[in-house]
Amino acid sequence: MSTAPHFDIDPAAFWADPYPALARMRKEAPIAFVPQLGSTLLCRRDDIFVSEKQIEVFSSHQPQGLMNRLMGHNMMRKDGADHMAERQTIAPAVSPRAVRVHWLAQFQAHADRLIDALDPAADVDLVRDFALPFSAECLKLITGLTNMRFQDMNAWSQAMIDGIANYTGDPAVEARCNAATSGIDAAIDDMLPVLEKNPNQSLLGVMLTAGMPMDSIRANIKLAISGGQNEPRDAIAGTVWALLTHPEQLALAMSGEVRWLQVFEEYARWISPIGMSPRRIAKPWSIRNVTFEPEERVFLMFGSANRDEAHFADPDRFDIRRDVSKSIAFGAGPHFCAGAWASRAMIADVALPTLFARLENLRLRAAEPVRIGGWAFRGLLNLPVTWDATQG
Repeated sequence: MSTAPHFDIDPAAFWADPYPALARMRKEAPIAFVPQLGSTLLCRRDDIFVSEKQIEVFSSHQPQGLMNRLMGHNMMRKDGADHMAERQTIAPAVSPRAVRVHWLAQFQAHADRLIDALDPAADVDLVRDFALPFSAECLKLITGLTNMRFQDMNAWSQAMIDGIANYTGDPAVEARCNAATSGIDAAIDDMLPVLEKNPNQSLLGVMLTAGMPMDSIRANIKLAISGGQNEPRDAIAGTVWALLTHPEQLALAMSGEVRWLQVFEEYARWISPIGMSPRRIAKPWSIRNVTFEPEERVFLMFGSANRDEAHFADPDRFDIRRDVSKSIAFGAGPHFCAGAWASRAMIADVALPTLFARLENLRLRAAEPVRIGGWAFRGLLNLPVTWDATQG
């Protein structure tokens, strides 16, 4: 047990809105043991920025962790040479060049097709009817699992996310996660003969070509699905909502005064879709007069770091003109999100400009409130919208 002070939270309130509690922790106990989560939380940006790079102490290798147990030993739960070897293997599928050459035009085609199907006279929910299927269809391309339905991609991603954040040990949550990983294994098995005959630039394709062991291939595909579906889905819907509720900011984006990439980066700072990453203490360590013992679990709270008053003035305010260079929404160390370039392309190059260009006078439907939740993973649960029908 670390010597960190204890800080109690109301789990339901923390899920509904973690930011007030995180602000208090940054001020009163920036490194705090939270009994309700069974972990010590690092809440200040500089502590996380430094600690995430110290892999010999803050290890991603967690043999008994939920992700390893439920999804297999993927590259996110490896450090050093083992991590870098698998990261380099998948690079041909997710590098900036791969995104530009292989995926961007297909992302755009999916966006246009989905928007074509939207009807302003219907009760459109932009999470359900665009962000969710768009993210899933793009992820099907990147993973190579084009034999899946987008509904399954989303459901299985959510089941795994819930499973690896199931720190209270709910057996029903674990059962849903196990069912999801079994479904993914079956989808991989179906695609193996197809990709062995016709290799492509998907994650499954490049890992098979490189001869990666099948257990690692399966684990890394599950990793890609667990994070690669919810982050773009939640960031697309969340950024649209943020702009619709801040019309002066939307005007800046629509005029071109602020680039769409900057808009997305500010949203990811303001409400980080992935708000936490766990680590295992690998050896005795001290930081800020808090001592840790080996095998303790710590949470690096990215969502808190991105609202750290030491780096962001008025951090609770959404401001697309803000300098976001200190944001660590995609991580800060060797585990910097490998899918960051694909995510930026999906959201900033395709989804946001296409939605606002094609849906004239896009606006919220006032009759239905927008709901948002989560702390380890945070996003909108719905986004009811309408817009002006085009003439002719």
